[in-house]
Amino acid sequence: MDYLTAAGWPWLADPIARLRAAGAADRLPHSLLILAAPGLGAAELAAWAGAFALCEARPVARPCGECAACALLRADAHPDWHVVRIEEDAQQIKVDQVRELIERLVQKSYRGGYKVGLIEGAEALNANGANAFLKTLEEPTARTLLMLTAARSHRLPPTVASRCLKLALRPPERATALAWLRSQSGEAQGWEVPLALAGGAPLRAVELRRAGVVELDAEMRRSLADLAAGTLDLTLLAERWVRADPAPRVAWLENWITTRILAGVGGAGDSKTAESVRLPAAARGPKITAMYALLDAVRDFRRLATTGVNPQLALEALLLRFRSLSS
Repeated sequence: MDYLTAAGWPWLADPIARLRAAGAADRLPHSLLILAAPGLGAAELAAWAGAFALCEARPVARPCGECAACALLRADAHPDWHVVRIEEDAQQIKVDQVRELIERLVQKSYRGGYKVGLIEGAEALNANGANAFLKTLEEPTARTLLMLTAARSHRLPPTVASRCLKLALRPPERATALAWLRSQSGEAQGWEVPLALAGGAPLRAVELRRAGVVELDAEMRRSLADLAAGTLDLTLLAERWVRADPAPRVAWLENWITTRILAGVGGAGDSKTAESVRLPAAARGPKITAMYALLDAVRDFRRLATTGVNPQLALEALLLRFRSLSS
């Protein structure tokens, strides 16, 4: 990962400025919790913060990208930089991973400066891991920066979250995001749909466009129209989504439902896209409550997707709600 990348992203300008000011005042926090939806750059901001703490250039603006510490970071070889993340095929961050991190952080800095520990996706910490890390948060060693990244809907124990300075990342204004996407890609058109499906998160919009979101949009409209008409079995559709990757499809569904609700209550939104599945009428009157319930169910699915929930059964329940609403 390029530790200087995040500094050029306009939606991270404010949190980076706050960290720079804290560092200039010699008040860099000992623990930092970065909360963000996917695609806003939580991991990249944490990498920048770690590089800021470890950079050995003084008094040049940090991170300089040129000193020995920055070179080690770019080579992923800095002895005072430690990262813990969920292991492949695992569902939780294990307590042994946390204990190994703690053992490294209590040791003396190899380069005589800061020591930095990062737990990516900290909502995946199991109870024992969270308790083990809590002790380190309560009694941090000098010149140590502890960081966690998590979703805004994290399930971290309050005892852990309350001991960290929180940085909540928010999507940039739509115009800012579109300008950045166009400047980075050199392509002026075709970013509106990916950005909307990404919830305004520019990095996620890039991923969705690479994954063929235009084709996904057409696929989803056909599938929901067939489901509403009763010509498509919901079990087969859920199975198809699981095999293909449910995440972008559920994100599409959340955005689509939100647009229908806005159209149904007279807010901003374009209801023309709902004609094929007959939801403009369903979104008015007494069924508006059911629409909100469906939206809540979609968001619950996205929040619980990393907890081991059976995706096939969860998607079938979502699609059953949708079919009942559109009938």
